[in-house]
Amino acid sequence: MSVPRRGVVLAGGLGTRLFPATLAVSKQLLPVYDKPMIYYPLSTLMLAGHREVLIITAPRDLPLFEQLLGDGGQWGVKLSYAVQAEPRGIAQALTLAGPFLGGQACTLILGDNLFHGPDITRQLLAAQARPTGATIFASEVSDPGRYGVVSFGPGGAVTSLEEKPLRPASSYAVTGLYTYGPDAVDLAGSLPVSARGEFEITDLNRLYLERGELTVECLERGSVWMDAGTHDSLLEASSFVQAIERRQGVKLACPEEIALHHGWLSPDEVLLRAEQLGGPYAAYLRRVAQRQGASGGSI
Repeated sequence: MSVPRRGVVLAGGLGTRLFPATLAVSKQLLPVYDKPMIYYPLSTLMLAGHREVLIITAPRDLPLFEQLLGDGGQWGVKLSYAVQAEPRGIAQALTLAGPFLGGQACTLILGDNLFHGPDITRQLLAAQARPTGATIFASEVSDPGRYGVVSFGPGGAVTSLEEKPLRPASSYAVTGLYTYGPDAVDLAGSLPVSARGEFEITDLNRLYLERGELTVECLERGSVWMDAGTHDSLLEASSFVQAIERRQGVKLACPEEIALHHGWLSPDEVLLRAEQLGGPYAAYLRRVAQRQGASGGSI
């Protein structure tokens, strides 16, 4: 199954919904339980096979992301960076990714979104196998008016896309995960500015809908999607991760473990990473590496 070779994580914006916690730092650098928030969307891309990823962030936060993530070599991936000088919308961020994408198809994920469940990776791989068009992922929620909303007609055909409607036509919210064909950058660049003063991703998706090239993947029951962009949702996401990790003894969004699973890192390289980090996270990496046949010695 072919995978677009490039992924994009949007980690810009001001994080105003999390003020004052984000007055001095990007929300995507805040912890979701035991890991920085950006580990979660980055891990979603890695699980789906992406090894070349662009991080788009605000000018003030770029040095911190570079310090945290580096060039990605510690995980067997290649990370690049771009700056969004002003928060002018998700679609504008996609145009900034143009030089990085070089005309390739891509997967775009928002930096404050957390996905969990094996079906999500399977659905994302299926979406990435489509050479053209766009695929958006929808999830049934109790408060769809907070998000973009997708509506369906008879037979499941998509009938409308609305951005944060006052009277949502359905309970299906559009999540922050999208796949696009090679024409996405040009289409995003053709969009007008919305009434909110932004270049809306909903408008881009609507273009694909009008052309008959939009696919909607509804997350299956048991899959989890969380937007950790408010104080309450950040706490909920942290509690969810804590519950899974304590109950099952695993780590969610562990890039080293994902890289080991894909063969991008050897067990001994994961063990070396553990020696560099220390603490409970390092102890987990040692267990993972030793289960996969690490030498167990100092390297």
